[in-house]
Amino acid sequence: MKVPFSTADFLDRAEGVYPRRVGLVDEPGDAQDGGLGRLTYGELAVRARSLAAGLDALGVGRGERVAIVSHNSGRLLEAFFGVTGWGRVLVPVNFRLSRDEVAYIVEHSGATVLLVDPEVDAALADVSATHRFVLGKESDAALLPPDADPQPWEPDEDATATINYTSGTTARPKGVQITHRNIWVNGVTFALHAGVSDRDVYLHTLPMFHANGWGMPFALAGLGVPQVVIRKIDGAEILRRVEQHGVTLMCAAPAVVASVLEAAATWHGEIPGRDRTRIIVAGAPPPSRTIQRVEDELGWEFLQIYGLTETSPLLTVNRRRAEEDELAPEERARRLGRAGMPGLGTRIRISGTGEVLARGNTVLEGYWQQPDATADALAGGWFHTGDGGVVDDEGYLSISDRRKDVIITGGENVSSIEVEDCLFNHPAVAEVAVIGVPSEKWGETIKALVVLAPGQSADEAELIAHCKKHLAGYKAPTSVELREAIPRTATGKVQKFKLREQYWAGRDRQVN
Repeated sequence: MKVPFSTADFLDRAEGVYPRRVGLVDEPGDAQDGGLGRLTYGELAVRARSLAAGLDALGVGRGERVAIVSHNSGRLLEAFFGVTGWGRVLVPVNFRLSRDEVAYIVEHSGATVLLVDPEVDAALADVSATHRFVLGKESDAALLPPDADPQPWEPDEDATATINYTSGTTARPKGVQITHRNIWVNGVTFALHAGVSDRDVYLHTLPMFHANGWGMPFALAGLGVPQVVIRKIDGAEILRRVEQHGVTLMCAAPAVVASVLEAAATWHGEIPGRDRTRIIVAGAPPPSRTIQRVEDELGWEFLQIYGLTETSPLLTVNRRRAEEDELAPEERARRLGRAGMPGLGTRIRISGTGEVLARGNTVLEGYWQQPDATADALAGGWFHTGDGGVVDDEGYLSISDRRKDVIITGGENVSSIEVEDCLFNHPAVAEVAVIGVPSEKWGETIKALVVLAPGQSADEAELIAHCKKHLAGYKAPTSVELREAIPRTATGKVQKFKLREQYWAGRDRQVN
């Protein structure tokens, strides 16, 4: 017997097994939309069904796209289930993007419904779709009819459940089609490797829009785990919630880890979560001394994973094995700095050119409306990550370099080409190359190497301000270096690995 996987399976089980358990803590003080407060999994399931019924009433058909631009919030969480669980496609959009970037995604995805957070409503006032609602009382009134049941949907595990836009090697982001099967396998595998149980409490320190919150919202619901929403990331507020709600699990980018360590230095009393909380980190491996500080100063367990939006995202997991408990802290931290071993059911190999290739049930269906990019990414039956890596004699993967032109800063992917395009639009810029350089706080930050046009003038502050005007703030360079020339090959290509060398000297890898 084969029963198709569906994202609805997770909330269905939560409602069946844990209907009276608090499933969502969405603090009203956090959000302009008022927040949803505390909801049981039974109440969350009712709201998800109402949302599906509301989309039925609007005439939004199966397979149509529903875009949502939101900070972490209870309404974003319920959309994961209420939209996808009845055969529609959710398009979660990074709320940090500029107006033009959001408009492109809404148009390219063909979304017929657009939901926007009140905090970004004014900035996106002229971005629209057939149906547009502000999250909160307006969206509830329009989309959550009371006591309404949605029309049934016969699950298709190979149907697209979400389209997640990611910055790649082109200036325009690509829409990653993640299927119900992708989400199901990623969620269950992730929960297995992280040891998730109904005795956990999860804190959403990771943006939910980012690779569907790494797929955790689904697995957590299926296991009855209370999910605590934090809208804006602050180290002290993270510690407060760990203390108040008994948080035992969270996922985070290295920059969030740094903010918690900074807050812990001035925390009064014992650090909450000691010997109980585990933190799962991805984006780029933090320095081993940071890993050691997490385990020593916070007393939290540190887990490292590696993956991409295109792989739902889990590819590898590095969690300390029982055999390593007696190792010196420095050695444990060093070993945890590796990307890890392939997750259950995933295969990893290194190509002849040193690129990390992967295959498994979490690999994307394709890029939305970009068949050529899909064919390139899946050439030879393997997903081409664009990352350089090595596998050691224990079978552990380490990422050594970023072969594709992407900078990961604070856990966010930034296409260097996109930043270069923006700088080229400044009248004073003749040539530009954008690279990632090491940062203790963000992992990497963006540096622009600029050659000015003859007779033109511009300084660092002016060029950074130009980028912030046209791009999301996190995509703007943090430094600009004016140069006489940018070295190129005989064919005119910029060899960025050579440009990075002086900034990465003394490090054993070209990512941070």
